[in-house]
Amino acid sequence: MATEVALPEPLPGFPRFRLGWGRVLRLALPLLVGIVVLVSWEALVRIQGIPVYVLPGPLRIAARLASDWDTLSGSLLVTVRVTLLALLAAVIGGGGLAILFAQSKWIEASFFPYAVILQVTPIVAIAPLILIYIRDTELALLFCAWLVAFFPVLSNTTLGLNSVDHNFIDLMQMYRAKRWQVLWYLRLPGALPYFLGGLKIAGGLSLIGAVVAEFTAGTAAAGSGLAYRILESGYRLDIPRMYAGLALLSMTGVLIFTLLSGLSWLLLHKWHESAARRER
Repeated sequence: MATEVALPEPLPGFPRFRLGWGRVLRLALPLLVGIVVLVSWEALVRIQGIPVYVLPGPLRIAARLASDWDTLSGSLLVTVRVTLLALLAAVIGGGGLAILFAQSKWIEASFFPYAVILQVTPIVAIAPLILIYIRDTELALLFCAWLVAFFPVLSNTTLGLNSVDHNFIDLMQMYRAKRWQVLWYLRLPGALPYFLGGLKIAGGLSLIGAVVAEFTAGTAAAGSGLAYRILESGYRLDIPRMYAGLALLSMTGVLIFTLLSGLSWLLLHKWHESAARRER
């Protein structure tokens, strides 16, 4: 008859650390897929003898990224600054407007359709007009990126503020809670997961908006962001440099999403089901 052996408990203050295979695979599988794709890409370019001006290999792109790092990284900082400022403006504008909408359904009914109109209007179509009316190029780029980013924050936060259980609202009103108390203690905590979901979407869209605005600005944005460097490389048929700039943009977008996902987990994992680890 087999006997059970009791495992020793961890010392007080030192929780037991377990790294599950599921977490290892979640990190390893995307890395493995990326390595396979890059190796296959490089092999295809070398075997087929594809010219570098048609499709450069990953090694050529990495070499060009290293040789032009000073120029590309400086332009990337300009694009990232516009992106982060647009995201901050989207948080302030979209979140503040959502709180205003939650205070009155008539205000929401009056102004929300215009926010929808701004969202569904392609930024490529209105960016040239913005660049005409706003003489400061960087301010125009910031405004274009903000237009793209603010609607997810507005719509998700508005949905979260309106999704609070009405029984809880009635209970607080029964206890004569003031409007600001209902907002602070009930509506805002309930809307936090929705807000953070909209923030993760807006983070990527703000980068897209900044890049599209730089493409639209063309030579007006000369010497500024990374999108202009990609255009410049295209004019010169410097395809490896184009891919290097695109790789930097992609890595920046992934980094923004990762940081915002980490922020969401940090704020929600102790109390909300969307981020809490399920007990097994």
